[in-house]
Amino acid sequence: MTHIDLNSDLGESFGPWTMGNDEAVLSIVTSANVACGGHASDPETMFKTLTLAQEKGVCVGAHPGYPDKEGFGRRIIPYSRGEIERFIAGQIGTLMGIAALAGTKIHYMKPHGAIANVACDDEDVATALTLATKAIDRDLPILAISGTVLEQVAHQHGMKTYAEIFADRAYTSKGRLVSRARPDAMVTDPDFAASRLVEFLKTGLMPTVDGGSIKLKADSICVHGDSAHAVGMARTVRQALEAEGIHLQRFVG
Repeated sequence: MTHIDLNSDLGESFGPWTMGNDEAVLSIVTSANVACGGHASDPETMFKTLTLAQEKGVCVGAHPGYPDKEGFGRRIIPYSRGEIERFIAGQIGTLMGIAALAGTKIHYMKPHGAIANVACDDEDVATALTLATKAIDRDLPILAISGTVLEQVAHQHGMKTYAEIFADRAYTSKGRLVSRARPDAMVTDPDFAASRLVEFLKTGLMPTVDGGSIKLKADSICVHGDSAHAVGMARTVRQALEAEGIHLQRFVG
């Protein structure tokens, strides 16, 4: 592999509450998944994040999730398929409206947190995410966790789909992210994360918590922007990839 995208979940502040260091992360990544007001963010935060990303030449995508700011979108909520379609469409549309004011464009959709994890295996949720995105813009690509039902459903509905892996998350033997309820869910050592990614990009095999590995594909690598080690993680990962001759470039847009 000669090139790869590096993305991060950003714009997750809300009112006077600040989450992460978006400006620093935007100086490192090539794509930014911007919260749309569901799990986090507000119009001012969206506008500031989109404007800053544009200044730094970073591609932006919509990052909708469960409408659950109290749980940061990381709790599974039993909405119907129709309800999910409507709040996902509403969130994407909101960010697109703010993007128009900021003089920029939304280039893709990546679901956030719990709803993204549920869509890995639940066809109804995956379909709701796909149909909501397609209704807004049938040409808007979906960035999905690699090897999941969401990828399959999006393809079935004629949507362009890209696959992502995570620099700072552990994997199960089924290729799913380890639950955050477990102490080993997060990869916090930047050097270990970087070396794991370099090896993955050479072999296509992602190590799992049971000592095995699973084959995945990747168009983009995610580093979470809300963690305390986000900036150091993103910087170390980028440096390691570039040292291997892997060019960082946006996957779309």
